[in-house]
Amino acid sequence: MEALEFLHELMGYVVEIAILIFEFIGVGVIICSGIKGFVLYITKNPNVKLTLAQGLAIGLEFKLGSEILKTVIVRDWQEILTVGGIIALRAALTFLIHWEIKEEHKDKLEAAKESPKIEEK
Repeated sequence: MEALEFLHELMGYVVEIAILIFEFIGVGVIICSGIKGFVLYITKNPNVKLTLAQGLAIGLEFKLGSEILKTVIVRDWQEILTVGGIIALRAALTFLIHWEIKEEHKDKLEAAKESPKIEEK
């Protein structure tokens, strides 16, 4: 029985460390993409919206991963409902950002098709 308790505690520590690592990575990616998006905005790069959306989506994926790991260590129903709500919100945000990325790609393809092509003589 002691071995099972030890493994359970060890898993709790490993999961908590992994949650912290995923949270840090997610925050780091969001900060870096925000800075990159700001630089692209200042330089009037037309890809600013797409670049920022992709960075936010990746950052949110890491944050979502940490929330999923939290479900392993929660103990009561109130915590489970809270974590479930956070997961639902982050999943919805991720879905909306991916939809925005897809729309931006589609707009760029349509703009490329409509732009006049220079004919060679």
